[in-house]
Amino acid sequence: MARQRRSFSTEFKHEAACLVLDQGYSITEACRSLGVGSTALRRWVQQLQDERGGATPKAKALTPEQQRIQELEARINRLEREKSILKKATALLMSDELDRTR
Repeated sequence: MARQRRSFSTEFKHEAACLVLDQGYSITEACRSLGVGSTALRRWVQQLQDERGGATPKAKALTPEQQRIQELEARINRLEREKSILKKATALLMSDELDRTR
């Protein structure tokens, strides 16, 4: 029987990483007390260190500031795609108008 994959909230990951980085727990101690695997906790700790250093993560951000940055980057991407579509539509309409006037 296959084990079902557990998922953890962003807040839980942040708090777990803070135990190691801010409160001085070792990764082994934190894993035992939280009931998570060491690989996952190491990844969360590394991600939080990177975010605190100013790097925008590829995965879902742990810190509120990085979450906001990711939201804004997604919004920028969407707006740029919409702008590109509108430019193409305008060019198409203008070319049709030019063909009609000739």
